[in-house]
Amino acid sequence: MIVNKGFSPPSIAVLVPCLDEAITIEKVIKDVKLALPKCEIYVYDNDSSDGTYDIALEHGAHAKRVKCRGKSFVVSRMFADIDADIYIMIDGDDTYDLEKITEMVELVNEQSYDMVVGRRNHTASGAYRPGHVFGNWFLTKTVQILFGQNLKDMLSGLRVFKRGLVKSFPVQSEGFGLETELNIHALTLGLAVCEVDIKYKERPEDSFSKLNTIYDGIKIMRTITRLVFLERSFFVYSSIAILLSLAGIYIISPIVFEFLETGKVPRLPTAIAASFLFLTAVVSMFTGAVLDGVARVRKEAKLLFYILNS
Repeated sequence: MIVNKGFSPPSIAVLVPCLDEAITIEKVIKDVKLALPKCEIYVYDNDSSDGTYDIALEHGAHAKRVKCRGKSFVVSRMFADIDADIYIMIDGDDTYDLEKITEMVELVNEQSYDMVVGRRNHTASGAYRPGHVFGNWFLTKTVQILFGQNLKDMLSGLRVFKRGLVKSFPVQSEGFGLETELNIHALTLGLAVCEVDIKYKERPEDSFSKLNTIYDGIKIMRTITRLVFLERSFFVYSSIAILLSLAGIYIISPIVFEFLETGKVPRLPTAIAASFLFLTAVVSMFTGAVLDGVARVRKEAKLLFYILNS
């Protein structure tokens, strides 16, 4: 049983962002009610054309339509509208087994994790396409290298959050970049994150994934790049400064040696180019320092929101 020792049980909100999931949404709602009888279920329909909204209402969920297309827009609206102590986000495609959802909630409620991610173990060959497996691995490794995360399934759509993380999270990404941004938000604030292995099922017949491996992979990489420049500004710009300086040293070295031998500078344009590289390196270093200061202010503001809502 999930309880706060000495306090009343926490309120739990289950957030289900949907787009054309009429085939599966009823099953998802029933499974959630069976696993967590006292939770509140919120289905936010991203302007579906197949009756997802009406089916969600018929089966006892709170439902709302969001006209602006994109998962990030839907989740942003959910995070702003809904108040709870613990939030569960799950896709409406009936691919996530909820056998361990209570364990995930207990990790947030009793062990003070800020985010628990369902690490997908696919139980059927059609559940996880090879392109998706490689894309998830590649993007996860990229974030591990750049931000030092230890998650193995960065793009999982089943997550449990503490209130403070939800209310301090400024959604800026598009589409499937949301999960990436959630991970990096938790990492940059130093929040406690862990994973729990869950079964990942194949979609039911006539239900189709909205994820495009190449197109959405590019969008996620764009999100990662933007966040690297925002959150690791000094690292990025100092690296650029070092590369520019090395390039400048490489092209000016022969001129310096020749000047020391003859007292002449025969290749003046090359010397000017090297000077430009050195000047650009200095500007890049100062840019990184300034943006690093801005990133620290942003981090402090997000931490303040986290503390105020914890």
